[in-house]
Amino acid sequence: MGFVSFVGRVLFASIFLLSAYQEFSEFGSDGGPAAKSLKPKFNLFVKQVSANIGMGVPHIDIKTVIASTMFLKAFGGLLFIISSSFGAFLLLVYLAFITPVVYDFYNYEMESQQFVQLFTQFLQNLAFFGALLFFLGMKNSIPRRHSKRRAAKAKTT
Repeated sequence: MGFVSFVGRVLFASIFLLSAYQEFSEFGSDGGPAAKSLKPKFNLFVKQVSANIGMGVPHIDIKTVIASTMFLKAFGGLLFIISSSFGAFLLLVYLAFITPVVYDFYNYEMESQQFVQLFTQFLQNLAFFGALLFFLGMKNSIPRRHSKRRAAKAKTT
């Protein structure tokens, strides 16, 4: 069962690792295509958050956002493969912050094709989020193995 679990973690983490590798290889001096596609959505998200909370959000460079997401995906994915709860937590942080920004279905009409595509991808990331929560819940519910050595019983006289 341990091997099957390891293969499952490798396959799950490969989604994040391959995505981080692709972003890294295309990063360049301007942040690459990921920065170009994320910038308008990120700016719109920041504007909506600023309007809703009533105060300005500090400026964050889009290259910093892309570099941070690459780190979260790569490091979190590698740690997740070795069954680390911290790796799962890093992937949860990535999904929690990036999913509502990238898959902004709420900015489109329900009848549009763009809404359907973004909503489907949003739900897929939501399923990934749930799988990571399930992993953390199962990891914390399984009792830890103790040493097989038994403590010596005290002799009674």
